[in-house]
Amino acid sequence: MAAEWEFWIDVGGTFTDCIYRRPDNSVSTLKVLSSGISKGIVDEISGTDRIVDTCRIGDSDGFWTGYTIRFLSESGRAIHTARVRKSQSANGLLGVEQLLPPHVTSGTRYELDAGEEAPILSIRRAMSLSLEESIPRVSVRLGTTRGTNALLTRTGARTAFVTTKGFRDILLIGNQDRPRLFDLAIQKPEPLFEQTVEIEERLDSTGGVLKTPDEDEVRFSLNQLRETGVESIAICLLHAFANDVHEQVVERIAREIGFSEISTSSRLSPLIRIVSRGDTTVADAYLNPILRDYVDRLRRSLGVSALRMMTSAGGLVDADQFVGKDSILSGPAGGVIGFSWVARQAGFEKSLGFDMGGTSTDVSRFDGRYEQEFETQKAGVRIVAPMLAIETVAAGGGSVCGFDGVRLFVGPQSAGADPGPACYGRGGPLTVTDINIFLGRVLPQHFPFPLDVDAVESRLMQLCDEIAESPLGTNYDPIELAEGFRKIANANMVRALRRISVSKGYDPAEYVLVSFGGAGSQHACAMALELGIENVLIHPFAGILSAFGIGMADVRRFSERSVLTSWSGRSLPEAVDGCFDELATDTREQVRSEGIPEDRISLPQRSLDLRYLGVESTINVAEPADGLWLDAYEKLHRERYGYCHSGRELEIVAARVEVVGTMPTPSESPQVLVERIPAPVELVAAYFQGEAIQTPVYTRTQLLPGDCLEGPAIVCEPTSTVVIDPGFSARILSRGEILISASEVSARNSIIGTSEASEYKAADIDPVTLEIFNNLFAAIAEQMGVTLQMTSFSTNVKERLDFSCAIFTPTGDLVVNAPHIPVHLGAMSETVKWLLADVVDLAPGDVYVTNDPFRGGSHLPDVTVITPVHDNVTGELIFLTASRAHHSEIGGIVPGSMPPFSKSLAEEGVLIRCFKLVDGGVAREAELRQLLKAGQWPSRSVENNISDVSAQVAANSSGVRQLNELVDRYSLSMVRACMERIQQAASQKMRMSLSGITDGVYSRVDYLDDGSPISVRVSISGDCASVDFTGTGPVLASNLNANKAIVTAAVMYSFRCLINEDIPLNSGVLEPIEIVLPECLLNPQSDDDPATCPAIVGGNVETSQRVVDVLLGALNVAAASQGTMNNLTFGDDSFGYYETICGGSGATHDADGADAVHTHMTNTRLTDPEVIERRYPVRLLEFSIRRDSGGAGRKRGGDGISRRIEFLKPLTVSLLTERRGTYAPFGLEGGEAGQVGSNWLRKCSLETDEQLPGKVQLDVSVGDVLTIETPGGGGFGKH
Repeated sequence: MAAEWEFWIDVGGTFTDCIYRRPDNSVSTLKVLSSGISKGIVDEISGTDRIVDTCRIGDSDGFWTGYTIRFLSESGRAIHTARVRKSQSANGLLGVEQLLPPHVTSGTRYELDAGEEAPILSIRRAMSLSLEESIPRVSVRLGTTRGTNALLTRTGARTAFVTTKGFRDILLIGNQDRPRLFDLAIQKPEPLFEQTVEIEERLDSTGGVLKTPDEDEVRFSLNQLRETGVESIAICLLHAFANDVHEQVVERIAREIGFSEISTSSRLSPLIRIVSRGDTTVADAYLNPILRDYVDRLRRSLGVSALRMMTSAGGLVDADQFVGKDSILSGPAGGVIGFSWVARQAGFEKSLGFDMGGTSTDVSRFDGRYEQEFETQKAGVRIVAPMLAIETVAAGGGSVCGFDGVRLFVGPQSAGADPGPACYGRGGPLTVTDINIFLGRVLPQHFPFPLDVDAVESRLMQLCDEIAESPLGTNYDPIELAEGFRKIANANMVRALRRISVSKGYDPAEYVLVSFGGAGSQHACAMALELGIENVLIHPFAGILSAFGIGMADVRRFSERSVLTSWSGRSLPEAVDGCFDELATDTREQVRSEGIPEDRISLPQRSLDLRYLGVESTINVAEPADGLWLDAYEKLHRERYGYCHSGRELEIVAARVEVVGTMPTPSESPQVLVERIPAPVELVAAYFQGEAIQTPVYTRTQLLPGDCLEGPAIVCEPTSTVVIDPGFSARILSRGEILISASEVSARNSIIGTSEASEYKAADIDPVTLEIFNNLFAAIAEQMGVTLQMTSFSTNVKERLDFSCAIFTPTGDLVVNAPHIPVHLGAMSETVKWLLADVVDLAPGDVYVTNDPFRGGSHLPDVTVITPVHDNVTGELIFLTASRAHHSEIGGIVPGSMPPFSKSLAEEGVLIRCFKLVDGGVAREAELRQLLKAGQWPSRSVENNISDVSAQVAANSSGVRQLNELVDRYSLSMVRACMERIQQAASQKMRMSLSGITDGVYSRVDYLDDGSPISVRVSISGDCASVDFTGTGPVLASNLNANKAIVTAAVMYSFRCLINEDIPLNSGVLEPIEIVLPECLLNPQSDDDPATCPAIVGGNVETSQRVVDVLLGALNVAAASQGTMNNLTFGDDSFGYYETICGGSGATHDADGADAVHTHMTNTRLTDPEVIERRYPVRLLEFSIRRDSGGAGRKRGGDGISRRIEFLKPLTVSLLTERRGTYAPFGLEGGEAGQVGSNWLRKCSLETDEQLPGKVQLDVSVGDVLTIETPGGGGFGKH
């Protein structure tokens, strides 16, 4: 059989990249617009019906015949449409069937369009086939963003969600957390489905049938659904991962009544967790019709040609088997395959991919095995499917560069293709591309179309003036400012590369950096320098490497099955071996059906998702050669988390099998290296670190294997520009790759550069340095958080993310934190300041632990670990690091340490006032263990406490190490000055926000359910505020007392919400705000004896919410949210479970409140219903949105939820809830109040529900049902 043409195509959002191999093995590339439209400009009019465009010279004769040509006005509107009747290659002539109107002249833009998809246009252009000619049999491998774009733009098929009765809203509620912590107008992701059908059926947590669906009722419901015009249905029933019998019934009936697009969760993702499995199923149903239509259109043009699609997992699949859930990273996955392939060809086994495009940068890692994720979130949708691990940061060539009055910023906004960067001449904003052009790093004369460099300079001059006139008063010239923006962009991308390497325990210095994408090679040297990477590799196809990777990919098929069985870790259970065999047989058959010969099908690659029993996070473990799964798991656990629990029982969560069908790949013979120094085509002035340097310019076509280049140098390629910075050299390898190497890796510079100054003050810190240090400090806090989450034991930290990590000045002021829980924000600073007051001799190597609510703590379960940082030379205290985590058990009168009726601090758990855990490097763990076991109500989970405290120590140590590295690189003086300047910047932002509020006194009073008032008077004067809580009720005998730390956190959160943009959160936010807090329920007095200290556990979770409501209400910016965390605890002597439950958020002037979301002082996630039922003796009967519980108004309040739980074992239940009385969540400006919540219990022996008070502890029996209805938010404005 004669060799076929091969096409490797990557369809992006704007451009489609194509690499094609002819039958003679010669390779070429081309790029077209993904719209399938070809653009041009009329050079001249020839006669009355012909135009000439010299760019069309070389197109084959007759190629454009039959295309529609649209002539466009300057605004892009069609002014004349005709059909092309002839096209000539020699002179670029296009003849049309109609006379040309007089307004079509030289310079008029036009479009050519045949209504075919971009891949077909690419194939026709490559093979010179006109519309009249059929495409012969070819081989096509294709990656596409069609699925991702449909998700982003919400343009998929009309879809319905079919689920178990009581769970129609489960995907709308999700994990109950809000996407952005400080947004009062909460924007939850828009759902993909438009209707829901509930099926009255039920399985238990192991898949046992409790209620069989009535087929007639199912048929009736689906017939009604079909009449609405819904195209596609997603079926996801509770516990279907364990038994698909009911999903099969529903699917069969749906097909019988005419539905053809049906996705079932048990087939797509047979794994526990209905929320993520349901999202995956809906996404699949939503995208399948779009993808199927796309494939059908390609098939109509391709005929009998082979068409394979790239999946998110980096494998090829026959186009007819390409489904929505596997399409999300179809294009980017090609880049991962591509960069790892070219790195290995060049002799590098470990590589980091750096793909910088127009709107974002993708980074990923390869170290002999593709790193995969099995659950991730894309475009606001949770996807459970194997996909390559790719980290995306909103920094690309089109990222907008600007100044917000205090800070310089780069991204996340992008200029897009229209209007595009300022240099496009269409009035667009200043972007990273403009910066590179202005600095001479991208050359206009080598750009594919003319650029407006004057527009770039104008934008830079305007910004220079704005900065000079701002309170900063910094004077920049355009070159300095452009260099500053480039450094900030680099810092953003370095942070992303650190997340995939350093944050996961990998040293980037051991990897080669493979740069690709249109903009990556202009920044690659800076990335390598900052990360200590010696080599940068740039392939000749770097501008279209995703298409190359698609050509190098193999057929890969995956299968998985939920196991959920405990295991000692030795010989594999027989049932799991059998499961592996079944999965392998099925997966191998899938590969065989792709036409892969038997000799090219790999042995099944088996892996297990394993975790310690009782822990949430899993590790995927590939089958070890020696069969010792436990040893392999513990090795990975130690590498990732720094420890392992020897002898602890494991749980097998899922079994996975991958089978690879190897595709033939072209062999490319390396060329002989002949060392030479080529002559540049020109010299240009380019700027490096603000200095103009005459820089040689080369074209890719002139470079030969063996050529050597010294930086600085610029290489112009057809699809990108490569910049070789000073201090780097480059050589051309045997396959045309450019290998750039740092001349002296040990003499590593920083992004910021160096300065002669020995002493810095905050006033010396310019905006560029400020923004870069913002990134550096935030990255440290972020890494501390990653370390804590990875090394902790408890679900509270690992899954619910109930923790925060922070860095402080030596006086205890907050510099930066990685916030998850707002109530921790201001409170931790109070804790650190108390420690500094209590301990005057903090020494190197000391670590302290405290949970004292009267020394900056929030409540006893929130345990804070503080580690001082001392100067390595002088021993001076220079910084502090701290981490706060919610321990699920700390003692007290009830399991879970959240008693509803505690009267004193002692009843709430073990008080740790100020305990020295590490004394000069010597651990005192035994003493802490003894403390936790002491007292009348000791901790019930001492070892878990110790494990989580150890994780907090590890997190702090990570911060200490990174801060010391900063000092070593930049000097203590500079780091301190930057800390001070960052706090000043936050203060300035806060003052700007306060200045926008009319001077005056703003007051409000709200009441706890017991009638205790919370009163606030906010006095605004210029750019300052006073917040006075005088008039608040007295200290309570109950546990709803707050404290100064909680109130400070609430004030910080509330005023931070007034700044409607991203800023670093630190103590500067509070600098212009005075807090007046007399002794009251918000500020009770302490006592040495915890038995006589006021109880406070409810103040942290309940009263804190009301303080925020009152503050935001007084300022008239948001109606009251639900005003409670709805604390639920249940358990017995063997276990305890604790959760907080979402409700409605308050409306604002411009936005409705959000339904079913955590608000204000908490943002913890909720455990998935299937996981709860699997672990605990309960059955969730309903989890739905409580319709119309939000207050009416011009903008309505968000709705609360209804949650019904049946108990399957006698248990003790505790509820600590507010907004259950007469004080409903208030509305503003005539908006109505939201409904209060309610708690109900139906005893198994009774027919009616009994209403429960807001605070209650009771014993329940088997069959009892608890119902919790949470409050809605208040409305805003008259309806």
